[in-house]
Parts: sequence; structure tokens; C-alpha cells
Amino acid sequence: MAAPANLARISRMLAELGMTPSHPRLVRLVAFDEATELVPVRRPFSDRGHLLTEAAAAAWARLAGAAAADGAALELISGFRSYGYQLDLIRRQREAGRVLDEILQSVAPPGFSEHHTGEAADLGVPGCSDLTASFADTAAFRWLEANARRFGWTMSYPPGNESGYVYEPWHWKWNPQNVTP
Repeated sequence: MAAPANLARISRMLAELGMTPSHPRLVRLVAFDEATELVPVRRPFSDRGHLLTEAAAAAWARLAGAAAADGAALELISGFRSYGYQLDLIRRQREAGRVLDEILQSVAPPGFSEHHTGEAADLGVPGCSDLTASFADTAAFRWLEANARRFGWTMSYPPGNESGYVYEPWHWKWNPQNVTP
């Protein structure tokens, strides 16, 4: 496990889940620090009060604006998540009767979610169920595949991804080093 600044806090949360830093699921994952300087993503690109870093929010606005100009309506479903929020996601799923190993195929443990960086976004489109593989069947997804890299955005979890997560066509990460003409 990488050593983010909050390693002790992450370890306590993992212990609550019955995991240690050497848990087999963590071997493929990268640990992330929580972003501390976040800005709200403004309308028309989000109306749910999501947070991203200032640079990622600006990159999201450029991406969403270009998509809209081309007729692809994108919505920001989720942005920054704290370690505590991530832990609560898993708690709620366990309370609903799901087994931890099953949950960890689609939800990162606290400390290991790209959402902690403030530079990851779950995307959707009007009329399509949020956070489902059906997003890959939309014109907006096809637009993202063809254009997102120009704005520094890449899909994190394609089919067969190294992290071992299920295919998540809705999950995209911004990185200024990924900008291509």
C-alpha cells in the first residue's frame, strides 16, 4: 500500500471493515490523499453541489461545454468523496446484506478511491440510470470515447482493468498530463 499522509486514518477504517493494509484486494490499488482545496461545480454543468479541485472543475466545464455543443448532454453524478463517505458507502451495502468481497468489486475501500483526489467524476446522461453499464450505450459515452482525452479525461475502469473493478463506463479521471490535441 502506498503511504498517503493519512495512512493511520485509512488503516483504522480498513480495520473496521475487517481488512489490513496487506488485504489481497488492496494489492492492485493505489492509495490517495484526500483533496483539501475544492470548489463547487457550477450550473449548467452540475446542479447537485458536487466538488472538484479548481483545475478539474475547469476541465470538466470545458469537456461538458464541448459535449453540449456537439449535442451530447453530460451530467456530473459524483465528484469528490471523503474517506468517511467512502466508508459509509461500504457500510450501507453491508447493512443491505452484501458481502465485502462482492462490494469491493465496484466500490473502492476508503483511501483507495480516485474520488478522494477531487479529480474523478462519475458521469451520466438524462434518461439513463446512473452508474450502470448502460451508459456505454449512449451517444454521450461515444462522444467521450472520441473526445475526452483532448480535455485530459480518461475512463479509469474499462473492461478487464488492472484494478480488478467491474467495467465502469461512467467513471472518468482528469489528469492534465493526459491532454491530447
